[in-house]
Amino acid sequence: MGSQSVRMRVRREAKEAQARLRQDRKAREKRLSALGEEVMISLGERDAVVRDFEQRAGRALRQMVDVEGMSLREAAHWCGDGLTQAEARRLRTLTEAKSFSEPGE
Repeated sequence: MGSQSVRMRVRREAKEAQARLRQDRKAREKRLSALGEEVMISLGERDAVVRDFEQRAGRALRQMVDVEGMSLREAAHWCGDGLTQAEARRLRTLTEAKSFSEPGE
């Protein structure tokens, strides 16, 4: 009978240890899920801000070209070395002519 009680006690302890491991894994998965969501939310917010600023830059470039009569090459040159003509073209195409409005409107 002694060995039977030992087996029952050890079995119970093993099951308790396994239950603790499952709880730990579940808690870790919950933390990882929350962190993964935070990463994706942060990246989405970053992308929205970048999109807004790029559209502002595109509107300014469109004004330089359409209102001030510059070529896109001249406009890019006027902005400095940090803006290539290709990037200026990309930014300018982010805005559509019919949605163009003066900054601050």
